[in-house]
Amino acid sequence: MKTDQVNVRYMVDDVEKAVEFYTKHLGFTLGRNVAPAFADVTRGNLRLLLSGRTSSAGRAMPDGTLPVPGGWNRIELIMKDLPSEVERMKREGIKFRNDIVRGPGGSQILLTDPSGNFIELFEPAI
Repeated sequence: MKTDQVNVRYMVDDVEKAVEFYTKHLGFTLGRNVAPAFADVTRGNLRLLLSGRTSSAGRAMPDGTLPVPGGWNRIELIMKDLPSEVERMKREGIKFRNDIVRGPGGSQILLTDPSGNFIELFEPAI
């Protein structure tokens, strides 16, 4: 593992669908794949751990609570031409949660992976 690598774990409902989504639409590269339990994909220094229900991360907590996908925490991917990337993904059938929002720091838009985990696409202001 690279020392400057950042690891983020997402719980997913279907590891294979998640792998296809991240590699086909968001430019990730597949690393290890032991579906249906687990796979990892990388993009730059980000290693995204995709953990299914049968992975060790999917085990119930002592009180019986099960780890599940979703929530508002998210990874942020930097884009060079956000409008073009959004249009490409829309042509590929990707649904977005909102329209592009512009602010003093740049522009952003939210989408979800097949399990409901959020991804923010962000283009910094110049």
